[in-house]
Amino acid sequence: MLSSFVVLVGAVLGAVVLGFWLLLLTDRSRAWPRELFLRHSGPPRFESSVAVLVPARDEAAMLPLTLPSLLNQDFGRYEVVVADDGSSDGTAELAMGLAEETAGSVAVVICAPKPTGWAGKVHAQQCGLDAILGSGAVPEWMLLSDADIRHPDDSLSSLIAQAQRGGYDMVSVMARLHAGSFWERLLIPPFVFFFNLLYPFRSVRHRSSEVAAAAGGCVLVRTAALVEAGGFAAIQGELIDDVALARLLKSHHRQLWLGFDPQIESVRPYRSLAELWDMVARSAFVQLGYRYWLVPPVALGLAIFFVGPPVLALAGFAAHSAIIVLLSLAAWLLQAFHLYPYGRHHRVPAAYSFLLPLASAFYAAMTVSSAWRHLLRQGSRWKERDYGSSE
Repeated sequence: MLSSFVVLVGAVLGAVVLGFWLLLLTDRSRAWPRELFLRHSGPPRFESSVAVLVPARDEAAMLPLTLPSLLNQDFGRYEVVVADDGSSDGTAELAMGLAEETAGSVAVVICAPKPTGWAGKVHAQQCGLDAILGSGAVPEWMLLSDADIRHPDDSLSSLIAQAQRGGYDMVSVMARLHAGSFWERLLIPPFVFFFNLLYPFRSVRHRSSEVAAAAGGCVLVRTAALVEAGGFAAIQGELIDDVALARLLKSHHRQLWLGFDPQIESVRPYRSLAELWDMVARSAFVQLGYRYWLVPPVALGLAIFFVGPPVLALAGFAAHSAIIVLLSLAAWLLQAFHLYPYGRHHRVPAAYSFLLPLASAFYAAMTVSSAWRHLLRQGSRWKERDYGSSE
């Protein structure tokens, strides 16, 4: 009698999990946004001026791989500004040296110490913005590019052309992240997959949608729109600065676009699980709005709907229940189907798509770890800086 009840519970749970993945299959807004890839189709229709702003703190290892790509753009009028945020590894001097080697022009701005209440990257961006606005000629556009992002030669042209075609005030590209090690291949495609679940790319561009998001590594923004919204001072304490900036602009009725481009890529490697863990745990609890009560349901949801299918399949085999096995394997197959294009985009072997349950278990643990750090008043730590707890 008990075994029959256990099989019944397992079958119901398997049906619920499969139903979740089938329902997600019908949600076009959260499907792989295959049409939202940046077009490389020549120069923009109208001439524009651009300033490229690169916030940098201890990025001497990254800049030789990325800054030359910004200095060699096939674009008319643009300037590159590196905002050095208290680096101790010679970032500023290296940037100037790279400019001389490539015959490009770089203005290096040494930022004042970060004020209390400011996130480091946001402060560096405001520092760079102040320098750009104070130089006299205000550019029509600003490209916010992280120090680890490498661009193709026509990146500026393509981004501005995309903005002009759609009348957008912000065009952001989710750079293809580094995915060479086992841990990167396991965790990076799910990271982008979860991002699209939380912030559907297709919804970002619709004025009627409240969804606002950007990928902070590559953001083209209309300078007037940014200044009108209050600049980076309006999001000074935000650790998830890209989403905060997108929300700020959308609250001012600005038009946004978020997409992909395989040629815009991050060269920053995450060689160990510990490095990836710190990257996710730094902002996971922030993403939940510092609400501890959300941690258990999020972890439980990941456990049931994402980790659950292979666990249920094994339980079905143990209980000799074909229905549980079939329901669970079908859900697992649908999981892999959803994740596959994200893996393909990051050049990850297709077999990793079936490891979403394992990756999800790690993400659940990272979320709990993030909340635990804040509970212990350790808060978020990045680039040798502590940002306190949620208090």
